[in-house]
Amino acid sequence: QHTTGTDNVLACANLAMLTGNVGKPSTGVNPLRGQNNVQGACDAGALVNVYPGYQSVANEEIQSKFEAAWGRTAGLVPGRMLTAMMDDALAGSIRALYIMGENPVLSDPNSGHVRQGLEALEFLVVSDIFMSETAELADVVLPAASWVEKDGTFTATDRRVQRFYRAIKPIGASRPDWWIVAQIARRLRDALGAAPEAPYAGWDYASPREVAVELSALTPIYGGISWERLEERCGGLQWPCPTAEHPGTPYLHKGTFSRGLGAFTPVEYQPPAEITDAEYPLTLTTGRMAFHWHTGTMTRRTEALHQEVPEGYAEVNPADAERLGIGKSGRVRLISRRGEIEARAWITRRVPEGVVFAPFHFAEAAANALTNGALDPKSGIPEFKICAIRLEPVGAPVAAPMTPEA
Repeated sequence: QHTTGTDNVLACANLAMLTGNVGKPSTGVNPLRGQNNVQGACDAGALVNVYPGYQSVANEEIQSKFEAAWGRTAGLVPGRMLTAMMDDALAGSIRALYIMGENPVLSDPNSGHVRQGLEALEFLVVSDIFMSETAELADVVLPAASWVEKDGTFTATDRRVQRFYRAIKPIGASRPDWWIVAQIARRLRDALGAAPEAPYAGWDYASPREVAVELSALTPIYGGISWERLEERCGGLQWPCPTAEHPGTPYLHKGTFSRGLGAFTPVEYQPPAEITDAEYPLTLTTGRMAFHWHTGTMTRRTEALHQEVPEGYAEVNPADAERLGIGKSGRVRLISRRGEIEARAWITRRVPEGVVFAPFHFAEAAANALTNGALDPKSGIPEFKICAIRLEPVGAPVAAPMTPEA
């Protein structure tokens, strides 16, 4: 989450290769995913430039394969990343969006710009389990089922695919994601006419197991991963697992790299897109905390977690607090070039002098109202972790100390 994030990862990969920490157990470069099943979503093709299993949409041979399976897929080009869609919405080149389980009003950088983009749309559909800040802007809200209300698989960072099982029936009118998507697709199919003559063109799934069958049939790295095998193996299977007899792959590059001897990629230091100056002398970094998760759509509705940390806060170094006249647990205003928020100050040496940390879970103190929308040019990931701000004390300090975490 830096404008140089790809280069940072390449530098880590260089170090791993240089020190021999590749192709052996407990080695490699292993990014911890920020949300459950992000790996699985990417594997299943929820990226702008690939079919399931990271098969390029620009490869004509692969296009032909999926055209035979699905129909009407020739000539595809990579799509638009979420971070570019708000600009497209404001420009009028995107008129409608369908958002599933995402809350970009709080989770994306420069949230004021995100809200403007969503409000500029002609039609917005949001599918979620709660009425999030993004869902409140929608023309149509589709009630989705939570993970305990459906069957499926999760894929972890180590490429381990595991089955999970429905614990309760969907509550109220909520439905599983696969069912909602299939219903919409069927209506679009009917509006466009008969489905093309292709094995998987009809969207006529009766269960998520049938979706898994299709995924295995069309995705070589999942070729040997069936629900039957996953139900027999509590520990799951790790892809690549190309055949029904394959045991899975605990770690990659065993014995040899997938591309010869491996490739070192020299990188040069580049500064952040926005650095401090006289007007904005402090560096803000954002992130998560132990008691809340992402935009708080679920955890802030959990009373025990809400009691632990009921409001947003900003961690401030004691030297900065003394210089700025910020009292213990006093309220502060955080101001960037894009917006401002108010939060409780937590004066702590956990952050170095000149740096302020704020979690992004709290709508009333939305840290992403401040963050910079500058992108890594290679990955399209925003620079959430660095932007320039200034702090101002607000009102008188209160007596109670702010201790969000042990």
